[in-house]
Amino acid sequence: MNYYPGRAIVDLDAIRDNVIRLRECAPTAQVMAVVKGDAYGHGLVPAARAALRGGATWLGAAQVPEALALRAAGITAPVLTWLYGPGAPLAQVIEADIDISAPAPWALAEIADAARATGRAARVHLKVDTGLARGGSFLEDWTAMLHDAVRWQADGVVTVVGVWSHLARADEVDHPSVLDQFDVFAEAVRRAEAAGAALEVRHLANSAATISVPQVHYDLVRPGIAVYGLSPMPVTHPSAEVGLVPAMRLEADLHVVKDAGPGQGVSYGHTYTTSYPTTLATVPLGYADGIPRRASNVGPVQVAGHQVRIAGRVCMDQFVLDVRDLPVSAGDTAVLFGNGSAGEPTAQDWADAVGGISYEIVTQIGPRVPRIYRGEGA
Repeated sequence: MNYYPGRAIVDLDAIRDNVIRLRECAPTAQVMAVVKGDAYGHGLVPAARAALRGGATWLGAAQVPEALALRAAGITAPVLTWLYGPGAPLAQVIEADIDISAPAPWALAEIADAARATGRAARVHLKVDTGLARGGSFLEDWTAMLHDAVRWQADGVVTVVGVWSHLARADEVDHPSVLDQFDVFAEAVRRAEAAGAALEVRHLANSAATISVPQVHYDLVRPGIAVYGLSPMPVTHPSAEVGLVPAMRLEADLHVVKDAGPGQGVSYGHTYTTSYPTTLATVPLGYADGIPRRASNVGPVQVAGHQVRIAGRVCMDQFVLDVRDLPVSAGDTAVLFGNGSAGEPTAQDWADAVGGISYEIVTQIGPRVPRIYRGEGA
């Protein structure tokens, strides 16, 4: 059964072209397209292939199953994975020729054990915490881990191919912490090279830094949300000004359309009440599909070429629009968001409406919503 009353239409050409644009932003670096979170909701394998067509030479997959799924799909480009716990199937990762991040000594030890079990040297990226205080080890502990890694490199157990970190505030233009983190990272790179690490890549820049902080590009940048056409800095660097095109359009077929008089409470709790004779239209998507419940009474939707707001609470499977006198009927298309070229809301508009970020708007679209692909490779 392929039928569903809503769909997320993904423009693979937009993903390809966004990567081309990001390569222009970082002309001295390779591009690792980050495809974590099912490619931010756009579909892991189709999005990965589109990014590679745009000139990405690496793929980043946070979770081990994502990285293995890329290999199972026949993708041979370099892949880095970085989120796992003790006991993860690292031998399987090594056998699939996937690079692995080592964020802490326990992880490096498990990578080494897995490499010995497979008889293959593991390709390791040592993650230094330069100030985000999340993944990775702080510099002095990281340096001790570095020396372990170099010792195991001499034994043929691992190859230290990368040093990497992640920025905390690159989306805040000119924030001094970015250069502070850069200084720590530069010292980590210096220590790795002095210790004899066989570095192929040094990578620090996320989407925001790829777009606006060229001094931290090094030889590999790791854009994520920007690959999908959404700017991490929507106020100072809107997508259109950067040259990015949002790749996802979310739409649904109107379900019930009916007249209502003034004073009619709408949806659970009657948090919206009509104040005039009007028309109510039900959209068959809800929070089970990833529509934020906090979009109640504020989420923008386009019907009949006009934008209206959600009326009342978002339910698990549906929400209601007060469309007044717009000429709509059951089966007409309601557009929740798209690239904005036809006056429809964008994912950023939704983020602004609910007090969130565009990342979560596209990433949380649920798996029961079919992805329909357009463009090369669809």
